Amino acid sequence: MRHSLIIILTIFFIYPNLYSQELKVPTLSPISTTQQETGLKSIQTPPKPSRELVAITGKDLLNKSIQYHDPTGQWPHFKSILYLEQESPRSKGKKDTSEVILNLPDSYFKATDNRRGNSIVREVNGTTCSTQLNGSSTFSEEDKKKHRLTCERAKMYRDYFAYLYGLPMKLKDQGTIIDSEVYATTFQDQDCLVMRVTYDEAVGEDIWYFYFHPSSYALMGYRFYHEEEKNDGEYITLEGEEIVQGIKIPKVRHWYYNKDNKFLATDLLLRGTSIGK
Repeated sequence: MRHSLIIILTIFFIYPNLYSQELKVPTLSPISTTQQETGLKSIQTPPKPSRELVAITGKDLLNKSIQYHDPTGQWPHFKSILYLEQESPRSKGKKDTSEVILNLPDSYFKATDNRRGNSIVREVNGTTCSTQLNGSSTFSEEDKKKHRLTCERAKMYRDYFAYLYGLPMKLKDQGTIIDSEVYATTFQDQDCLVMRVTYDEAVGEDIWYFYFHPSSYALMGYRFYHEEEKNDGEYITLEGEEIVQGIKIPKVRHWYYNKDNKFLATDLLLRGTSIGK
């Protein structure tokens, strides 16, 4: 099942997860970016890296990475505000900003996006949702279509942010298939361990590869394909960390197409603030 965020991510999956209802995992891509927005930045296509089977299972690698990122098991109790910036070729040097509330225990999500002169609020509270454009919940059909001001879109945003900012913990969700084999390889010219992930048919069709630091097991990046033989899909590189509610969350995400390494967007986590118990 696919959604258009690519979007989880190619994401974006059916997960009976921390929300009260089952979540659809979207097909991944930066939310505000389209193919027409690419082309300003690219990197040279590297030769395909060699890989060597290592003596650790995929599930063990995932557990070690979760221990690194969420050592005290805070993710199921996550209640925080994330302050974000995004820059893409379309933004022409101007940064879009977002304020995202993820409250997993109370099944609550709210995203306030400030993009190109407009403020859009998408809110999901349990099974209900609402949207606002520039402070008003009343808007024209033209604006509704232009800005995708629907409950479906709001729920897709919720799933997108919960998946991205919940990695690698989200790989424990029901329907996730972790390959047993792990390989030593390189990602962006850095040594790493790579783990392949697929999903039950009811959850998603995309193929994912997650790259981990070989000694700390920190997440270094990930890649997904719709059809791997076509080299479609995208990859995401990670830089830095921000500690939010005791969880080490990657601070910077750079998005590229697999096929030609064209730059899509950069997401920056400025800071995160816990909203308490």
